[in-house]
Amino acid sequence: MTRRNWVRLDNASNIFLAARSETDSKVFRISAEMDHEVEPELLQTALDTTYDRYTLYHAVLRRAIFWYYLQDSDLRPEATPDDQYTCAEIYDPRRPGLLFRVIYHHRRINLEVFHALSDGTGALWFLTDLVAEYTRLRYRQQDVPENTDTAQLIAQPGGAAEDAVGRELAEDSFKQYFRGKKRTEPHREKSPPSVPATKKAYRVKGTRTPDHRTRAVELTMPAKEVLALARSEDISLTMYLTALFFEAIRRSSDDMGKSRTLAATVPVNLRQFFPSVSPRNFFATVRVEHTYGKGPDDIGTVGRELDNQFRPKATPEALEKKVRRFARFERSPMLRIVPRPLKDVVLRVINWVNNRGLSVSVSNLGRVTLPEPVESHVGRMGFHVSAVRPQMCAMSHAGLLTVSFTSPFVETDHIREFVRMLTSQGVDVSVVATRVTEAELVEDSEI
Repeated sequence: MTRRNWVRLDNASNIFLAARSETDSKVFRISAEMDHEVEPELLQTALDTTYDRYTLYHAVLRRAIFWYYLQDSDLRPEATPDDQYTCAEIYDPRRPGLLFRVIYHHRRINLEVFHALSDGTGALWFLTDLVAEYTRLRYRQQDVPENTDTAQLIAQPGGAAEDAVGRELAEDSFKQYFRGKKRTEPHREKSPPSVPATKKAYRVKGTRTPDHRTRAVELTMPAKEVLALARSEDISLTMYLTALFFEAIRRSSDDMGKSRTLAATVPVNLRQFFPSVSPRNFFATVRVEHTYGKGPDDIGTVGRELDNQFRPKATPEALEKKVRRFARFERSPMLRIVPRPLKDVVLRVINWVNNRGLSVSVSNLGRVTLPEPVESHVGRMGFHVSAVRPQMCAMSHAGLLTVSFTSPFVETDHIREFVRMLTSQGVDVSVVATRVTEAELVEDSEI
């Protein structure tokens, strides 16, 4: 009998198991658009090679009495046509299988991942290595190195370890950095005071999609033009887009009632502060908010307020304090002896309480640069996630900023307002959308 390697889930992954639902599959998609129609046979060959390098992606999810764990498997992935709705469920406890899929549609190569396996940065490493290998095969170019380690090129400003050691199944960066002695030094820079978190926030409502599939709308625009707008307001691109998102929600809502506060959760890649080449989940979240009607509500003012809240919360010591607090809770003697099903209930309640204080979610993977000559064969790149609430994801490549909106609702009024605000500033925006209603599903999906 073959002995299988296994490892317990990290503390960020457990919440995805507890919080997943019929509406929110906890699956996300990252895409790369090639300069030609994807050739399935070559993509499969490239997938086989890339898969062999990523030990983590061989894992299936198992359940024990007290915890979930990842276990190595002999399963092999197959690249398939994109014939399901976006971010369809991957994890099925009745039939354990691989926790990701590679699908293609015309010129697009898509990677969909169950979030308990990996985060956006880890998945981006896999996709870019896959695209690099595919490009080498497609163009027979010897100057595209075999097994190009794009993790070292696109997401590790401090440099990555050699031979991609972070792809090993057992590496848990949360355990490495947040158990034991504190790592960060006191932050000595004076930061603007953060605004105390509001217990409740405005909740966006709408008509649920008929079969609970995620509504996805993708906007593409020149990255430089939007970045210039953010810089003119002296704020980061992420907070500028968040301020636009808030204003779009406000304009599209008939009546926000007594709750005039909009709040967003923003993930922060911990690898930029705590060096890691593990593709497993390694992030923390920061909450920002704005209450309308208590002062200036223009985009610039709101964006600067959000920036002033975000920066002190996104320092290494603030993030470490937050992660350690959750880790201590997870490792508490009382919780450790609680059977897994009851742990799921506890985490589900915690997630529900946190959701009461959120209106939307925002995520920005930033600008991606690929090694040449792969770079010249890839156009826009983007990503989006299944969503229990309206979500905005951003990513840029080849001079194009892709902003994707997902929602469990049919309505897209807030997206229309978002586009109007950008076009009124002279930004050229193109729009594509998935179809979710019965009338729309007569035609094929465009994303």
